[in-house]
Amino acid sequence: MTGLRCGARDARVGAGFPDVLGIFIAGTGAYTTVGAAVAILLTLTLAFSAALAAWSLSRAGDVQASADAAALSGANVVASYSTAATVIDASILSLGLAGLVTTGVGAVALLVPGAAPVAGRTIDAGIRMIDTRNRFARSASEGLQKLEQSLPYLVAASGARTCAAQGGDAVSYTGLAVPVPRASASEFTALAGEQIETGSLRGATDVLADSADELARASERTARAKERAWRADCGSPGANMQERAASLSGLTAAENPDYASSITWEPVVGLRRARAYYRWRLAHEAPQGSSVEEQADSAARRVFYAYAVGELDRARIEEDGGSCVVNVPLLPKNTAEMRATTVYTDARWPTTQEEGGLTLHFSSSCPGATGPAGAASALAAIDAGSVRECGECRFSIGDVGKVPAASTSIENGFEHHLRAFTEALDEYGRARNEELALERRTREAAEGTGSAFDEALSSLSAKRPRIAPPGRSGCVGLVVSGEATTPDGLASDFAAAPDLGRRGAVAAAVLAPEPATQENNVLSSFFSGLKERCGEDGAAGLVDSVMDLWGRLLVSYGDVAKGASDMMDGLLGNLDGLGGGAIGSWLSERLSGCVEMLGIQPVDLRLKKSVLTNSANVLEAGGADGVLDAQGALRSITVGTTDPAALLEAAGYRAGEYLAQAEFTIAEIPVPGTSATIPLTIRLGDAP
Repeated sequence: MTGLRCGARDARVGAGFPDVLGIFIAGTGAYTTVGAAVAILLTLTLAFSAALAAWSLSRAGDVQASADAAALSGANVVASYSTAATVIDASILSLGLAGLVTTGVGAVALLVPGAAPVAGRTIDAGIRMIDTRNRFARSASEGLQKLEQSLPYLVAASGARTCAAQGGDAVSYTGLAVPVPRASASEFTALAGEQIETGSLRGATDVLADSADELARASERTARAKERAWRADCGSPGANMQERAASLSGLTAAENPDYASSITWEPVVGLRRARAYYRWRLAHEAPQGSSVEEQADSAARRVFYAYAVGELDRARIEEDGGSCVVNVPLLPKNTAEMRATTVYTDARWPTTQEEGGLTLHFSSSCPGATGPAGAASALAAIDAGSVRECGECRFSIGDVGKVPAASTSIENGFEHHLRAFTEALDEYGRARNEELALERRTREAAEGTGSAFDEALSSLSAKRPRIAPPGRSGCVGLVVSGEATTPDGLASDFAAAPDLGRRGAVAAAVLAPEPATQENNVLSSFFSGLKERCGEDGAAGLVDSVMDLWGRLLVSYGDVAKGASDMMDGLLGNLDGLGGGAIGSWLSERLSGCVEMLGIQPVDLRLKKSVLTNSANVLEAGGADGVLDAQGALRSITVGTTDPAALLEAAGYRAGEYLAQAEFTIAEIPVPGTSATIPLTIRLGDAP
């Protein structure tokens, strides 16, 4: 028999087999003393074995945790470098743009009347910012390259320090972080080589300043002459051409307009008024009595008015081909000047053959015209003796000359103000032509300034530096642990102590971006701290705060082209209402267009933090340069080694150059508007 069904109380062992179970279980089914002892022994053995297994697994997990920490610390070093490089590039670019924007605003302001002194200070501030930016770019490029060359060492050192910190009395960890890929692909030539040439920009603005200054003085002379002409025409209180015409003629308001300011008045208004006045006077001229003398005086007035109409109809006040033509003749004011006119020389007066000879009359209706009619003659013939003066009308050049003489010599006469108007027009024409010549010269100077500005700006719109350091694909943590001794509390005869020799682990970390906002990005954080350190700066000419100007451009570095364009438009828009003239408007549009066309691609400004990932992802992303024999590297690491250079060489890397100091200053960041600088320093810790 092999026994009854399981559980039978009276089971018996078959013949030939010892009663083994009876040692542990009594016939009644209860455990024997031996059975109870064996159960307790097995329980203790399982308990201690489980504790030792948990401890062993925990040690293995600690190695992986140490590798994770090493990879994360290495990635943090790469993140710090990338942040510093972005801040430096943004600082250089925005500082250059701030200088150019400030210089451009100052250049446009040179063309605003009365703004030359403040415009000059604005240009000086802008040029100083550009020069500061150039020095900063050279030093920062050297600092970044030196730091990047040491980046593999710094990554390894950070990982080594982290590993060492994970160990304790029971177990120690040795390892490092390795950047993947190991080689740099950064390009600093654009950063170091893109120097903004300020010499041509300074020279162009100096030429523009000189031209604008001469133009401003010429414009003032033109304005003074124009104001004199306006006052004679309709601006003087009391008597003027407009007031006299209204009193002495029946001109309508449209023919005889009034202007309250010389700014809105144009010289041709006075010329048109004079033409209308003399036409009206000629059309309405009549003798004031029936006497011969009154009729002769009316004939003298009529011929003077006709002469005035003819002269003023031929007069011109216009600008054509870049020059001002002012051809308004002075009407004669007395008999002497009348002799120089066609009134004196034209043969227009009737003559008769009288007893004393050929006699000139004011009209054929003259009572003295009794003889046969002769040929028409000129008043000059009387002075020449070829004709006689009529004894009745006594008409001569003196009668015509006295027509303007009386009204020119007193303020009550229209001709008095017309003469002042004409004299002012002569001065206006000369001043305006000089002003136009200077406008052409200033326009050329403005074009030169625009070209110099565009050339300077083009150096900023060139290729930006490429920030691609070692470790851009991630960092791999390689960690080994020393032998672990079983704790005394777990050592017993119930379970054999495990032999925990060297253990290794591999981990990888990459940089993951965080969502960026205007307040949460690399540069806003940097600038807020920078401003706290340097405080507020003063104004620079037309720019209220160059620090704020730089800060707005710095924080807008992610899309700096749009930020600079908006800022340029805003600053120049403030000058539009100050009267920069056509040249100022042209230069403003030219400079705004240059900034608007600035070809700089947007930049990712999101803050980055290190996160763990599958090591295979990092190694694959690193390409051929990221190939790493992780197992071989782990085996080559000597437990207890703390030298990052030795650890790198053990992992198959050449340490190359490295920085041994605890802190490294990449560059001194200049504070716009001041002579102060703030060091941009990276803490390297206590790397050996």
